[in-house]
Amino acid sequence: MKFFKRLKFVFKFWKLLPFLKAYFFSNEVTIGKKLLPVVVGLVYILLPMDFVPDFLAIFGFTDDIVVTSLILQLMVKFAPKSLKDQYKELKD
Repeated sequence: MKFFKRLKFVFKFWKLLPFLKAYFFSNEVTIGKKLLPVVVGLVYILLPMDFVPDFLAIFGFTDDIVVTSLILQLMVKFAPKSLKDQYKELKD
């Protein structure tokens, strides 16, 4: 069930764009909290191995969806209360 919640979270990514912009331009979010999701995402992209190989069709993209949703949820968790209140639909 948690997988489907994460999948739904990723598919509404377009709704996250204003939040992401506000997150990265916010003075309330520390530099470390801004860099951590970016670094984790880049490390995952640059590593040549996947948990499940991508050539296995839908199953191969499952780990990509999970990692992406974890990074996005981490950013929502790191966001200050004022930013979370502004984008209430992103709350857990």
